[in-house]
Amino acid sequence: MKEIEEKHAFLMRWTHWVNFPVLAVMIWSGMFIYWANDAYGISIFGVTYIKFFPEWFYNYFHIPQRLAEGMAYHFLFMWFFFLNGLLYIIYTIFSGAWRELMPQKNSFKEAWLVLLHDLHIRKTIPPHKKYNAAQRIAYSAIILMGLGSVITGLAIYKPVQFYWLCWLCGGYHFARIIHFALTIGYVFFFLIHILQVALAGWNNFRSVVSGFEVIGNTEKDKDEKLTAHGTAEKKES
Repeated sequence: MKEIEEKHAFLMRWTHWVNFPVLAVMIWSGMFIYWANDAYGISIFGVTYIKFFPEWFYNYFHIPQRLAEGMAYHFLFMWFFFLNGLLYIIYTIFSGAWRELMPQKNSFKEAWLVLLHDLHIRKTIPPHKKYNAAQRIAYSAIILMGLGSVITGLAIYKPVQFYWLCWLCGGYHFARIIHFALTIGYVFFFLIHILQVALAGWNNFRSVVSGFEVIGNTEKDKDEKLTAHGTAEKKES
């Protein structure tokens, strides 16, 4: 016999799905801005060994200089990104959902066990409730990354008006580096997140869309036993 269990609230799903296209547009428009001034690479003693986008890349894709277009989209959608993120943070605070997202004292140790399980090295599923330890760390980190993008973005956008933010970021040039590094972090997060969704299966994906998850009694009992077993181990230690 199967049961329907509520898993994700409406605002949690709303901000999740809005954030995906908004951040995609931010990265897309940000690349137009970066391509207009391709300044970064890996250099040692003045010799550049790696350019993030070499000359053949621009020639192959026929990328034009679209700085004005990129800035227009970037500075428009940054407000949607900011407001959506602010709504998400306010919701997690007032609903108490932050308790399920914040890492705990054993989260980093348990996250390693989650990784071993995902790699099929460890058969036992680590104890978890709504989110496992790796998800707690990842979801908390993405919030901090979003905050970092807003701060460094404002420092780059208005370095004179927000001179104090620019100073906190280590100057205009360093703020640009941090902003660019965070963008790379989003790309890696997306790739890993999509892979995890694919591995978790259709039922998990459906719960993020509808807010409900279809589970069997045997699966539910198994999860409760694993959670209880993990709690008992913590008490004994």
